Amino acid sequence: MTLFRNTVWFLKGLKEYTSSGYARASRSFVEGDLQVDCAGHHYMITGANSGIGKCIALEVAKRGGTVHLVCRNPTTAEQARKEISEAASNENIFVHILDLSDSKGVHSFAAKFCSTNEALHGLVNNAGCMVNTREVNEAGLEKNFVTNTLGTYILTTRLLPLLAKTEKSRVVTVSSGGMLVQKLDVADLQFEKMSPFDGTMAYAQNKRQQVVMTEQWAAQHPEVHFSVMHPGWADTPAVRTSMPEFHAKMKDRLRTPEQGADTAVWLTLSSAALQQPSGLFFQDRQAVATHLPLACTRSDAKDGQQLMATLEELAQKHQA
Repeated sequence: MTLFRNTVWFLKGLKEYTSSGYARASRSFVEGDLQVDCAGHHYMITGANSGIGKCIALEVAKRGGTVHLVCRNPTTAEQARKEISEAASNENIFVHILDLSDSKGVHSFAAKFCSTNEALHGLVNNAGCMVNTREVNEAGLEKNFVTNTLGTYILTTRLLPLLAKTEKSRVVTVSSGGMLVQKLDVADLQFEKMSPFDGTMAYAQNKRQQVVMTEQWAAQHPEVHFSVMHPGWADTPAVRTSMPEFHAKMKDRLRTPEQGADTAVWLTLSSAALQQPSGLFFQDRQAVATHLPLACTRSDAKDGQQLMATLEELAQKHQA
């Protein structure tokens, strides 16, 4: 079954996730969807110092939005801030230093942000990692899981009070089509049973978890619009670093970071996105299926509920 899933997914990717796939899909885009004025609106983008996150931040800034760059590296974050501010002629670009693998730090950051800001119109969960060996942080939490899943969960849920009181607020999570090869596994969230450890599959499992989290949040919090998206196969620093063999083989077919960011920008800013039901998975501005045909990746509703319960338990255990 694993071979079947991977083969079907790769063939799908060659057709849809590449730069040529974007070119075909973009023919149906409505140009006016992104002709919006974001002045006076506040947006938070994690992992915004490079790649897709930086492209999203730039597009928001060009439209006059106040942009909060949430990054781990102070040097690259400040450089990104300067570049975005100059390119967009927008001074309202702010840097916040945060490592999503530091659960206590995420709690503290979200609490402070809620207490010092009056509105948050959009949260884009873009930051992530793919660690190819099993590593744990000081709290004993596996690095991929704590960054991609638990950190995203804590940041989003702890910012919900601010999002909920902001009219037409949105949460957009940058996932991956790689999640299509994974069935939600709530029994081994930290990959203790994965042998041998496979960072690519751990990442794909995290991305499946993000899709399920989005579906659960949408059901629980109708006052906020939630969506999750696949950027396609984009040529970003993260791909070059974490998947060098894939990048070497596919580099001539990869999307630009701007193409990879397009759907996230559309979901974050356009009125058209708000006409879509909350909780869906998007690719190239279209809601798409979250499972491959005959791939046996569907899980019971109770598994989604268990995921959220376990994440909340861990969030409370590792708060400041």
